[in-house]
Amino acid sequence: MPQKIGKTTIKTTQMPSICAYAAVAGKKEGEGPLGKHFDILYKDPNIGQKSFEQAESVMQKDAVNTALKKAGLTLADIDVILAGDLINQCTSSAYAARGSDTGFLGLYGACSTMAQSIALAALLVDSGALTKAMAVTSSHFCAAERQFRYPLEYGGNITPTSQWTVTGSGAALVGISGEPPFIKAVTIGKVQDLGVKDVNNMGAAMAPAAYDTIKTYLRDTGSEPRDYDLILTGDLGKVGSLLLIELLSKDNIDISGNHKDCGMMIFDIENQDVHSGGSGCGCSAVVLCSLILSNIRQSVWKNVLFAATGALMSPMSVQQGETIPAISHLIHFTN
Repeated sequence: MPQKIGKTTIKTTQMPSICAYAAVAGKKEGEGPLGKHFDILYKDPNIGQKSFEQAESVMQKDAVNTALKKAGLTLADIDVILAGDLINQCTSSAYAARGSDTGFLGLYGACSTMAQSIALAALLVDSGALTKAMAVTSSHFCAAERQFRYPLEYGGNITPTSQWTVTGSGAALVGISGEPPFIKAVTIGKVQDLGVKDVNNMGAAMAPAAYDTIKTYLRDTGSEPRDYDLILTGDLGKVGSLLLIELLSKDNIDISGNHKDCGMMIFDIENQDVHSGGSGCGCSAVVLCSLILSNIRQSVWKNVLFAATGALMSPMSVQQGETIPAISHLIHFTN
């Protein structure tokens, strides 16, 4: 059974692992530094579908099926799919799962959903309630722009602090396999809100959540940043990453030497015109389910903290003048 070692930190006892994983992404993502690590790259943003939202559902299906193929399994072997996206009511995820005979848990943690889904899957498997669970999340640049900002046809300008929503999906199969990457512990994040209202500066809104969750995990486990090969956030972008390092340094916690951010890794910020970096549920999902998990499996890294972050606003809350609450969930992966 999972063991609680803090108010929101939980240690696994059976050490569930990521049995298989896959990442699929769009053309722009494929042109970035990590393009060669993705399993499928799409040239057409519609992926042959009538809408961007339908295309996003296809991405989730492709990511799940690719991961299952790697594991030598079918969807019938999976107990539950835990999935989420950015679209209202998580319809891209629900539509991707319809027609299957597998249980479904729809989740919304904004850009933190990959960590949320893997954390819940790991705890359910570790408790013995499930044998195999699939965690999958996605985002689509065109669909997200239409919902949260303006349709592409509007041609609006974006600010230097804004981030580019990733078109992509990542899937991770969680079970007991005896093979790394193992999930050693998780920390469930708390909603943080420091009064940021600028929807074009998600990094500033989310940095306090990452700060609180990382600090909480280090405190609950009695560990220090130097105990980890990598402390990975997703996705604060350039602005949020600098703020996170500054916030932690005020508590004498220095992560500057081993911190990376998914939003800064997926694109070439200097040459791809993405301003502060990448964002979206698919951002941390495709970075994690490609380079990161592969490096852990191959012992390049032996201890990795993955703290995905999400801004929990909606278009309506922004229009009503609300501030932007944020969340960050953390997973400790080991080799």
